[in-house]
Amino acid sequence: MYKILNIISIVSIPLMITIILIYGYIKGVKLYDTFVEGASEGFKTAVKIMPYLIAVFLAIGIFKESGALETFSNIFLIPGRLIGLPKEVIPLVILKPISGSGSLAMVKELVHTYGADSLIGRIASTMMGSSETIFYTMAIYFGAIGVKKSRHTLTCALISHLAGVIAAVIVCRMIFN
Repeated sequence: MYKILNIISIVSIPLMITIILIYGYIKGVKLYDTFVEGASEGFKTAVKIMPYLIAVFLAIGIFKESGALETFSNIFLIPGRLIGLPKEVIPLVILKPISGSGSLAMVKELVHTYGADSLIGRIASTMMGSSETIFYTMAIYFGAIGVKKSRHTLTCALISHLAGVIAAVIVCRMIFN
Protein backbone atom coordinates (compact mmCIF):
# COMPACT_ATOMS: atom_id res chain seq x y z
CA MET A 1 0.00 0.00 0.00
CA TYR A 2 2.86 2.38 0.88
CA LYS A 3 4.51 1.80 -2.51
CA ILE A 4 1.26 2.52 -4.36
CA LEU A 5 0.76 5.78 -2.43
CA ASN A 6 4.38 6.73 -3.07
CA ILE A 7 3.97 6.17 -6.82
CA ILE A 8 0.74 8.20 -6.86
CA SER A 9 2.51 10.97 -4.96
CA ILE A 10 5.41 11.07 -7.41
CA VAL A 11 3.25 10.94 -10.54
CA SER A 12 0.34 13.22 -9.55
CA ILE A 13 1.84 16.68 -10.21
CA PRO A 14 3.49 15.88 -13.57
CA LEU A 15 0.27 14.12 -14.62
CA MET A 16 -1.82 17.12 -13.62
CA ILE A 17 0.43 19.51 -15.57
CA THR A 18 0.30 17.23 -18.61
CA ILE A 19 -3.50 17.08 -18.49
CA ILE A 20 -3.74 20.87 -18.24
CA LEU A 21 -1.39 21.32 -21.21
CA ILE A 22 -3.27 18.77 -23.34
CA TYR A 23 -6.61 20.36 -22.43
CA GLY A 24 -5.29 23.82 -23.35
CA TYR A 25 -3.94 22.51 -26.65
CA ILE A 26 -7.28 20.86 -27.49
CA LYS A 27 -9.12 24.11 -26.67
CA GLY A 28 -6.78 26.04 -29.00
CA VAL A 29 -5.00 28.06 -26.31
CA LYS A 30 -1.64 29.46 -27.38
CA LEU A 31 0.22 27.79 -24.54
CA TYR A 32 3.61 29.47 -24.83
CA ASP A 33 2.16 32.95 -25.34
CA THR A 34 -0.18 32.48 -22.40
CA PHE A 35 2.69 31.27 -20.22
CA VAL A 36 4.88 34.26 -21.14
CA GLU A 37 2.01 36.67 -20.51
CA GLY A 38 1.34 35.10 -17.09
CA ALA A 39 5.02 35.17 -16.17
CA SER A 40 5.19 38.84 -17.17
CA GLU A 41 2.19 39.66 -14.96
CA GLY A 42 3.73 37.68 -12.11
CA PHE A 43 6.98 39.64 -12.39
CA LYS A 44 5.09 42.95 -12.40
CA THR A 45 3.19 41.85 -9.29
CA ALA A 46 6.44 40.82 -7.55
CA VAL A 47 7.96 44.23 -8.23
CA LYS A 48 4.77 45.95 -7.08
CA ILE A 49 4.66 44.15 -3.71
CA MET A 50 8.40 44.39 -2.98
CA PRO A 51 8.10 47.50 -0.74
CA TYR A 52 5.42 45.77 1.35
CA LEU A 53 7.62 42.69 1.77
CA ILE A 54 10.61 44.77 2.80
CA ALA A 55 8.47 46.61 5.35
CA VAL A 56 7.15 43.36 6.84
CA PHE A 57 10.62 41.75 7.05
CA LEU A 58 12.07 44.91 8.61
CA ALA A 59 9.26 45.03 11.18
CA ILE A 60 9.81 41.35 12.05
CA GLY A 61 13.52 41.93 12.57
CA ILE A 62 12.92 44.94 14.79
CA PHE A 63 10.22 43.10 16.75
CA LYS A 64 12.49 40.16 17.52
CA GLU A 65 15.77 42.01 18.11
CA SER A 66 14.29 44.78 20.27
CA GLY A 67 13.07 42.35 22.92
CA ALA A 68 9.42 43.12 22.18
CA LEU A 69 8.68 39.43 21.59
CA GLU A 70 9.91 38.59 25.08
CA THR A 71 7.97 41.50 26.61
CA PHE A 72 4.73 40.45 24.90
CA SER A 73 5.35 36.84 25.94
CA ASN A 74 5.49 37.92 29.59
CA ILE A 75 2.29 39.97 29.18
CA PHE A 76 0.41 36.95 27.79
CA LEU A 77 1.49 34.51 30.55
CA ILE A 78 -1.69 34.95 32.63
CA PRO A 79 -4.20 34.77 29.72
CA GLY A 80 -2.21 31.79 28.42
CA ARG A 81 -2.57 30.00 31.75
CA LEU A 82 -6.34 30.56 31.68
CA ILE A 83 -6.70 28.50 28.50
CA GLY A 84 -4.01 25.97 29.47
CA LEU A 85 -1.39 27.21 27.02
CA PRO A 86 2.16 26.17 28.02
CA LYS A 87 4.38 29.22 28.55
CA GLU A 88 6.92 27.82 26.10
CA VAL A 89 4.40 28.15 23.25
CA ILE A 90 3.40 31.78 23.94
CA PRO A 91 6.16 33.30 21.74
CA LEU A 92 4.85 31.15 18.87
CA VAL A 93 1.32 32.52 19.41
CA ILE A 94 2.72 36.04 19.06
CA LEU A 95 5.12 35.39 16.19
CA LYS A 96 2.91 33.22 13.94
CA PRO A 97 0.70 36.08 12.64
CA ILE A 98 3.85 38.02 11.78
CA SER A 99 6.33 35.54 10.34
CA GLY A 100 5.85 32.07 8.90
CA SER A 101 9.54 31.27 8.67
CA GLY A 102 10.25 32.66 12.15
CA SER A 103 7.43 30.66 13.66
CA LEU A 104 8.50 27.53 11.77
CA ALA A 105 11.97 27.90 13.27
CA MET A 106 10.35 28.32 16.69
CA VAL A 107 8.27 25.13 16.24
CA LYS A 108 11.41 23.28 15.17
CA GLU A 109 13.18 24.42 18.32
CA LEU A 110 10.21 23.47 20.54
CA VAL A 111 9.96 20.01 18.97
CA HIS A 112 13.73 19.54 19.25
CA THR A 113 13.76 20.64 22.91
CA TYR A 114 10.59 18.98 24.20
CA GLY A 115 9.97 16.23 21.61
CA ALA A 116 7.41 15.76 18.88
CA ASP A 117 5.19 13.66 21.16
CA SER A 118 5.20 16.14 24.05
CA LEU A 119 2.15 18.29 24.71
CA ILE A 120 4.21 21.38 23.89
CA GLY A 121 5.35 19.91 20.58
CA ARG A 122 1.84 18.82 19.65
CA ILE A 123 0.22 22.14 20.55
CA ALA A 124 2.93 24.05 18.66
CA SER A 125 2.56 21.82 15.60
CA THR A 126 -1.23 22.06 15.65
CA MET A 127 -1.08 25.85 15.98
CA MET A 128 1.40 26.05 13.13
CA GLY A 129 -0.93 24.15 10.86
CA SER A 130 -4.12 25.89 11.91
CA SER A 131 -3.17 29.54 11.65
CA GLU A 132 -1.95 31.98 9.03
CA THR A 133 0.83 34.54 8.81
CA ILE A 134 -1.67 37.38 8.87
CA PHE A 135 0.55 40.42 8.39
CA TYR A 136 2.62 38.79 5.65
CA THR A 137 -0.48 37.60 3.81
CA MET A 138 -2.17 40.98 4.08
CA ALA A 139 0.97 42.73 2.84
CA ILE A 140 1.23 40.41 -0.17
CA TYR A 141 -2.41 40.33 -1.24
CA PHE A 142 -3.38 43.87 -0.38
CA GLY A 143 -0.11 45.17 -1.82
CA ALA A 144 -0.65 43.23 -5.04
CA ILE A 145 -4.05 44.78 -5.68
CA GLY A 146 -3.38 48.18 -4.11
CA VAL A 147 -5.72 48.03 -1.09
CA LYS A 148 -4.95 50.93 1.24
CA LYS A 149 -7.72 50.48 3.85
CA SER A 150 -8.07 46.97 5.20
CA ARG A 151 -11.21 47.80 7.25
CA HIS A 152 -11.98 44.83 9.49
CA THR A 153 -9.61 42.33 7.91
CA LEU A 154 -6.92 42.55 10.57
CA THR A 155 -9.37 42.41 13.47
CA CYS A 156 -11.17 39.38 12.04
CA ALA A 157 -7.88 37.65 11.20
CA LEU A 158 -6.53 38.16 14.73
CA ILE A 159 -9.80 36.87 16.23
CA SER A 160 -9.56 33.78 14.03
CA HIS A 161 -5.92 33.34 15.10
CA LEU A 162 -6.99 33.46 18.74
CA ALA A 163 -9.76 30.95 18.03
CA GLY A 164 -7.20 28.67 16.35
CA VAL A 165 -4.85 28.91 19.33
CA ILE A 166 -7.62 28.13 21.81
CA ALA A 167 -8.87 25.24 19.66
CA ALA A 168 -5.34 23.82 19.32
CA VAL A 169 -4.87 23.86 23.09
CA ILE A 170 -8.27 22.33 23.82
CA VAL A 171 -8.05 19.63 21.15
CA CYS A 172 -4.46 18.66 22.01
CA ARG A 173 -5.26 18.52 25.72
CA MET A 174 -8.40 16.42 25.06
CA ILE A 175 -6.70 13.98 22.69
CA PHE A 176 -3.18 13.73 24.07
CA ASN A 177 -3.62 14.10 27.84
